[in-house]
Amino acid sequence: MISICIATYNGEKFIKEQLDSILCQIKDDDEIIISDDSSTDDTVSIIKSYDDDRIKLLENQTFYSPTFNFENALKVAQGDYIFLCDQDDVWVEDKIQKMIPYLEKYDLVVSDCKVVDEHLNIINESYFELIKSSPGFIKNFIRNGYLGCCMSFKKEILTYVLPFPKSIVMHDIWIGLWVELYGSTIFIDKQLILFRRHSQNTTDSAGKSKNTFIVKIKYRIVLLIELIKRGGKKRSIN
Repeated sequence: MISICIATYNGEKFIKEQLDSILCQIKDDDEIIISDDSSTDDTVSIIKSYDDDRIKLLENQTFYSPTFNFENALKVAQGDYIFLCDQDDVWVEDKIQKMIPYLEKYDLVVSDCKVVDEHLNIINESYFELIKSSPGFIKNFIRNGYLGCCMSFKKEILTYVLPFPKSIVMHDIWIGLWVELYGSTIFIDKQLILFRRHSQNTTDSAGKSKNTFIVKIKYRIVLLIELIKRGGKKRSIN
C-alpha cells in the first residue's frame, strides 16, 4: 500500500492538475492524504469534487505552517511506502513505478526533477545539477538537497522522525538528515516530477535563499541539537 501526503493551502490554481497526475498512477487500495491548512479559496471544494475514496481530506487545520501541516498528514498515513507531494507540481506518469524498486532496498529515496515555471515551461532540466544534490550528512547539513516533493520513504522511519521538533523550519531536511545518520538513502538520477516555481511558492527551493548567513547558522545549530537529542532517544529504544 502507498500513501501520498499532500499539504495544501490556497492551492486552487494547481491542485487539480497535480491530483490528476497522481490518481492515474495509484491502485484502489492506495491513499492520498491531504491536510488543508484552512484554505480561503476553492482548494477544498476542488478536492471534494473528485468523490474518490482514495482521497482522504483533513480540513479546517490551523497550523499556518507547511511543516506541521505535512506532519498532520503523515500521522495518519497507513501505507508501507510514503510519498511527499506538493500541491502545485505535476508527477511524471511513471514516477511511482520507477521509485518502488529503490524503496524495496533503501529507507529513503530522492528523485531528481525538472524545474518549471507556472506554465510548465522548463527552467532547468535537472534540480540535482542545479544545486549539486547528492547523499552525505555533512554535504546536506551545509546545503540541503533533500527536496520534500521528490522524497519517498518506508513508513518505519516515522517512528523516529515524528513528531517534528517545534524548532525546525522545514521537514525535508529533518527527515533527510535523520535517515543519513540512522538509515539508508539514495538519490536517483531520474526527473520524476515537474517542480513548479511561481509567485505563490512558500519556499525558496531552486532559488537563492533570502535568509542571512547568521540565520542559516542559527537554524543549523538548532537542527543539530534536535538530531542529537532524538538520536539519543532512538538508541535508548534499541
